[in-house]
Amino acid sequence: MKRLLAIELQKIWKNRASRILTITYFVILSFIALIASINITIGSFQLHFAEMGIFNFPFIWHFNTYIAAILKFFLAIVIVSMMANEYSYGTLKQNLIDGMSKQEFVLSKFFTVVLFALTSTVFVFIMSLILGYSFSSYTELSIVFSDMEYLLAYFVKLVGFFSFCLFLGVLVKRSAFAIGFLFVWNIIEGIANGILTFKIFPKTDTAAQITQFFPLESMSNLIVEPFTKLSIIRNIKTTIGASNIKDYNVHFTTILIVLLWTTIFIFSSYKIIQKRDL
Repeated sequence: MKRLLAIELQKIWKNRASRILTITYFVILSFIALIASINITIGSFQLHFAEMGIFNFPFIWHFNTYIAAILKFFLAIVIVSMMANEYSYGTLKQNLIDGMSKQEFVLSKFFTVVLFALTSTVFVFIMSLILGYSFSSYTELSIVFSDMEYLLAYFVKLVGFFSFCLFLGVLVKRSAFAIGFLFVWNIIEGIANGILTFKIFPKTDTAAQITQFFPLESMSNLIVEPFTKLSIIRNIKTTIGASNIKDYNVHFTTILIVLLWTTIFIFSSYKIIQKRDL
């Protein structure tokens, strides 16, 4: 595994665009901390995000993983380019000539995907601890380390999403087309979701039961938006008489669905490379 990872990381680091995108991703990821400095004043109304409790333990685990997951597209480009470059520069064929099996080749890509996801998860964990201890009103260990399942969900979400990007890179061969296909697939899922929700199964949860098995939708369901979970938003909704029945929990079944899609994407990538004339 170490040998395969070393080969892939060397390829990424020697590619200027991939190197810049990877560094940019982690730099932008650290900008989450700047949210604490946002202070909006309109007349007598003052809004300071840090004082709203977004960096309170354990809410910070939910908030930071949700925000960080939005930035995953930076690494998605790296993953897709990583695969597209194999075809463009002929390194895939050269690796096979040098004795690497097709199975090892796919595993090297998957190990890189897992490493990216793990590194990002550790980064968010450390950053959340720093922000939490700097701004949280609650620093008891039992509170600090509760709701850690959001970090697991974040890791699984990244692995699943990057595996999908890897599959598209293998399938399409060109990074621009693969990224384009990713956005098209996102639109397709959105249209299907709308049709099922508003046309076929209105006023029932049948549509949600079906769409939870869509690849991108299942990844999205791992970490739902955290904003309506804030006490200030809940108080406003209570004042206007709105009920709050949203489920913010991380569900084991959703994790299993994403892991199943991850397996499908990696296995499909292997079968394509196995059958393709390289």
